[in-house]
Amino acid sequence: MNSIRTLIIEDDVKISELHRRFLEKVGGFEVTGIANSLADGEYMIDVLEPELVLLDLFFPDGNGIDFLKKTRQQGKSVDFILITAAKEVHLLQEALRGGAFDYIVKPVIFDRFKVSLEKFRSFRHELTRCAFLEQQTIDSIIHPAAETAETADSPKGIDPITLKKICGVFENTDGKGFSAEEVGKAIGASRNTARRYLEYLLSSGFLYADIDYGTVGRPERIFYKN
Repeated sequence: MNSIRTLIIEDDVKISELHRRFLEKVGGFEVTGIANSLADGEYMIDVLEPELVLLDLFFPDGNGIDFLKKTRQQGKSVDFILITAAKEVHLLQEALRGGAFDYIVKPVIFDRFKVSLEKFRSFRHELTRCAFLEQQTIDSIIHPAAETAETADSPKGIDPITLKKICGVFENTDGKGFSAEEVGKAIGASRNTARRYLEYLLSSGFLYADIDYGTVGRPERIFYKN
């Protein structure tokens, strides 16, 4: 399989170099260019025709989400993974509605970066391998982490049936997040049991977590489906 042509658009030169090195470690990707402004990024997309763009969100010359939407409107055949320090929920929603394949929060952890790129590589492979898709194949493309979490050999202390129940809590929730206590109540398990499974799903890439500082009490981790 040919390497996936990838363009990095990031205004911080050191971070763009870090992402280039991460890509080389993952394998199966070819860095066709690095742009440090949206203007240069637009030009490179036209000339280099990448298959994937790793895109920051904030630039001196514009906004990454607006750039993504503009590129989509132009009918460019390219996918985007946003890599940003922005953690606001509305920005994630905008990115997903704009067609972003994934949303990674800085500082980037290589293991999370690798999961995202490997998911994208599998996604591209399936789309180019089949002329027509059955529902099972479509599900494996759109929900690979859920399929892996529910069918793979589970590590010690992780029961497949309980794991499937917890995965089910996050289906059809319109982006709603849940605490460990809420998940435990939903499946009839203790908070500690739910947290153990949630941490496993976090490490598998099925979930991501954010901190809810609330108004009283200690900050609480809230889990969301990727």
